[in-house]
Amino acid sequence: MTTNAKYNILREVGRGSYGVVYEAVVNQTGKKVAVKRMHCNGPENVELALQEFWALQSIQSQHENVIWLKECILQSGQVFQPMSHHCNKTDDQLLLIETCLKGRRCVDPKSACYLWFVMEFCDSGNMNEFLLARSPDAQLNKSFMQQMSQAVAFLHRNHIVHRDLKPDNILISNSCGGPVLKITDFGLSKVCQGSVNVNQHRFSSACGSDFYMAPEVWEGSYTAKADIFALGIIFWAMIERITFRDADSEKELLGTYICQGKDIIPIGEAMLENPSMKLQIPLKKKRCMPNDLCRLLHDMLAFNPKERLDAFQLESRIKQTSYGEKIQCSSSSK
Repeated sequence: MTTNAKYNILREVGRGSYGVVYEAVVNQTGKKVAVKRMHCNGPENVELALQEFWALQSIQSQHENVIWLKECILQSGQVFQPMSHHCNKTDDQLLLIETCLKGRRCVDPKSACYLWFVMEFCDSGNMNEFLLARSPDAQLNKSFMQQMSQAVAFLHRNHIVHRDLKPDNILISNSCGGPVLKITDFGLSKVCQGSVNVNQHRFSSACGSDFYMAPEVWEGSYTAKADIFALGIIFWAMIERITFRDADSEKELLGTYICQGKDIIPIGEAMLENPSMKLQIPLKKKRCMPNDLCRLLHDMLAFNPKERLDAFQLESRIKQTSYGEKIQCSSSSK
C-alpha cells in the first residue's frame, strides 16, 4: 500500500476512534516515518482532522518533545494533494467540508476523503506501554516530568492548548541520551488566536479523557490550566504507579482516581462534587515522596484554577524539586 507514491506503508501500529497510525518508510530514502490516516467522513471527523493540522502547522519551530509534522496530504478519491504549511486556513477548511458534505462517504472507497499526517516515527510505543513494562525509576520519572513540562510550556507559548493530555497521547523515542517523550494527538487541541495570554483564553466545550480532566472542564468553562491538571494526574500516577483498567480497551492505564465503594471516580469529577476535598498525596507509601514534590502535585491539582500553576511556573518548579536527584524508594505495584 502506498500514499501519494512517496511512502510505503508497512504495518498498523495503533488505532483509535478517529484514525489509524501506520509505520511507513519514505520510498526515496528508506527512512521510517509514522503515517496517521484520519477519515473525513462526517463533520465531527473533519473538525478533528483540521484541528490537528492547524495546531501542528501553526508551530513555527520544532520542539524535541512535540511530535514533528513532516507534511499533511489531503486524499480525495484517488487524488493526493499536499496541504502546504503556508496554506490559507479558510480555503482548505472549506475544501474538506465541501468534500465531506457532498456525500463522499465510505460506501465507495474510490470517492473517500482522508487526511494523512506524516510524522516522525517513535520506536518505543506510548508512555503507558513504556513505563508499565519497567520497574519504577525516580531518575526516569524526573526526566519525563521535565520533558512534559517543557513541551506544554512550549505549546502554551505558541498559543496551543492540547486539551487531551494522557499517557496514551505521549510517545517515546529512544536516543543515545535516553528516552525522549513526544506529545502527539492534537485532534482536540485549540489554537488561541491573537496575542492574548493563553491562560486568559476561555473554552466552553467539555472534552478530553475523563480521568485526566480538570474540575472546571466538567463544568464547561476553563483555560489552558486544564492542561496542567492533566499533567498533575499523569505525574502522580507515574511516580506511584497508580493504574486503572479501561472499560473499553481492557488495558491497564496510568491514572489517579478516587475510590467510592467499588467505583473509581476521576479526581476532577470528585473534586467538583466536593471542592473542599483534600487530596491524599502520596497515596501509597508516605515516606517515598519528598515534601517539595508533594507540594508541586498539590499546586498542579488545585481545585481553583487561579491557585494552580501555569505551564511556565511548572517548568521552573520541576527544575527546583529534589525528586530524582538521588535514589528514591520504589512504590509497590498496585
